[in-house]
Amino acid sequence: MKTQGKVFLVGAGPGDPELLTIKAARAIALADVILVDDLVNPDILDHARFDARIVQVGKRGGCQSTPQEFIERMMIAEARAGRCVVRLKGGDPFIFGRGGEERAHLQGAGIAVDVINGISSGLAAPASIGVPLTHRDWSQGAVFVTGHGKTPHANPDWAALARLDMTLVIYMGVARCGEIQAALLAGGKAASTPVAVIHAATLPSQAQLVTTLGELPQALAAWGLGSPGIIVVGDVVRCADQDVGAGSRHLPYQSQSPRV
Repeated sequence: MKTQGKVFLVGAGPGDPELLTIKAARAIALADVILVDDLVNPDILDHARFDARIVQVGKRGGCQSTPQEFIERMMIAEARAGRCVVRLKGGDPFIFGRGGEERAHLQGAGIAVDVINGISSGLAAPASIGVPLTHRDWSQGAVFVTGHGKTPHANPDWAALARLDMTLVIYMGVARCGEIQAALLAGGKAASTPVAVIHAATLPSQAQLVTTLGELPQALAAWGLGSPGIIVVGDVVRCADQDVGAGSRHLPYQSQSPRV
């Protein structure tokens, strides 16, 4: 009787292949079948066996995507056939990667599943321009939030988020930046709040700008930054490198209180 296989939900990181974890590379090297998301750097597949089956199952907002049900059925079928399956996702499987849904579905079908974390773009993108998500002078916490809900009406409570004295890290929000800006301003966020937008973080094609919440839609339109992109809202953006990109406006760091 053939032994049932296993599924690994693997985070491929933000783009730079060198940010892949050792554990992720080992899982990819074991895989018989690899289901690859659209934003995964193709160079990461250099870790795969020469005979591994590579299946592209891209998912991009506003584009034709592989149905989630097909992906889940395929993972179950391949595992039941005794194969080692890697579901390779950009960033981290458990941060806006549907990893929780897929893990529950696989476990419900009696399939063994392991999760291997990856570096999320919400961490890597700000760091790539010198922006920390927390800072003793500027922010005591960070909130990861999506600008693209499961349905058009499944929006975050932007008014509540506007009142938090924390860094907002917004995924999948570039296409809706005008709505997000308006909602944050209506919720009481100051128009002068620093904002950074980082496109294609950690890749050679990375581009970024630093602006303010009040100028966000106009700045994005002027410099043509699109998806995939991370939007960072908060005073920590004042820490950004001065050479963060053509057209960006550096907001100088000024400590709010002396530290001993």
